[in-house]
Amino acid sequence: MKLFGTDGVRGKAGKKINAFMAMRLAMAAGIYFRKNSITNKILVGKDTRRSGYMIENAIVSGLTAVGYDVRQIGPMPTPAIAFLTEDMRCDAGIMISASHNPYFDNGIKFFDSFGNKLGEADEAEIEKIYYDDDLIEKSQTMEFDIGRSKRVDDVIGRYIVQIKNSFPKKLTLKGLRIVLDTANGAAYKVAPTVFNELGADVIIINNTPNGSNINLNCGALHPEELGEEVRRLRADIGFAFDGDADRLVVVDENGNAIHGDKLLGKIATFLKSQKALTNNAACVTVMSNQALEDYLLKDGIKTYRCDVGDKNVLETLYRENINFGGEQSGHIILSDFAKTGDALVASLAVMNCVLTEKKKVSKLFNPFELYPQLQKNIKVDNKIPLNEIKGYHALVEEMESKKIRVLIRYSGTENLLRILLEGKEEKILEESMDKTVKLLKSALNE
Repeated sequence: MKLFGTDGVRGKAGKKINAFMAMRLAMAAGIYFRKNSITNKILVGKDTRRSGYMIENAIVSGLTAVGYDVRQIGPMPTPAIAFLTEDMRCDAGIMISASHNPYFDNGIKFFDSFGNKLGEADEAEIEKIYYDDDLIEKSQTMEFDIGRSKRVDDVIGRYIVQIKNSFPKKLTLKGLRIVLDTANGAAYKVAPTVFNELGADVIIINNTPNGSNINLNCGALHPEELGEEVRRLRADIGFAFDGDADRLVVVDENGNAIHGDKLLGKIATFLKSQKALTNNAACVTVMSNQALEDYLLKDGIKTYRCDVGDKNVLETLYRENINFGGEQSGHIILSDFAKTGDALVASLAVMNCVLTEKKKVSKLFNPFELYPQLQKNIKVDNKIPLNEIKGYHALVEEMESKKIRVLIRYSGTENLLRILLEGKEEKILEESMDKTVKLLKSALNE
């Protein structure tokens, strides 16, 4: 597809994601959702990027032009949009965010009436309508059929209640010092409120968004400052969110970030111990370390693997009738409480584990050792199909003969090629990575 990538539509604001494109995409989405419309309402939220104002207004114009009524709720986490779309009985939800990307990027994500991210087939239908000039033209409404827009400012309370309901009522965070890094993003209001209401001594950093500081050297991609604050304040734990709060990084009491696979592993075994892991299975992506799968197997937990993307994790959860999964990058889905990665739900699951097992975070979330793994991103000019690159298949076969797990894929949101190599001997991994980078850089940046 030309427009949609791994997670909705994403690109540089004012260039790929400009006002004209956003308005037309909203019209196409409105036409698509109209087929199964019940309430004639679509929810629109955003993160804290400056370009959100431009894109939000363009989306509202596009939706109202094809007859939809719009409910605008301002800056809210992506998982809040998923929850509120269903809770407010809307036909669909739209989130304006580029997640962990820098402020100058932005994106548009779509949710159906049940709060689920759209699948590729749905996105393809919207894209087909987007390029259909005649359909776009004839679908525009007039007179009293033109839609209306209303800003709703009181929905944050609904989401807070939903988040708190994921945390056992018999537990309290009283007596615990917790540092939160909201990445100057969409959780800057809701996260402190949740933790304060549950009784924690909360210290907040990076919660003064100005439109251009979202994810800037902070949050889930840059937990270094959080680690320093946890050490300085002798806090019990730190939580870092990304710009739209669907990704979580946990910092232990020593200020060290916990690896995402170890986090997934411990939460899974904890849920099983609480008889809360449906069918004793979990879903991870192809990016997760093999050591995680081996660790879960020892505890009798079956592992399903899927492609990268939290919507792929969720599809697997539904298909296999299980309720827990995630990505090592920090997207963690507890589907009993959320239909997308939700950093707040995941952070409360971590605190449930800490309080129940009464151990230091550094000990609790270091349940196994990872196998050596190297990752590298290459900036590319052209996304040539990998199987067309001369020497590629021979190189992969050579690495696999050395018991190296190979995962090479293009980013769905950036002009990057992502390389992951995993094995048990670091020297062989390093040699293989140098060879792989040299071959692919030469082929993709001519």
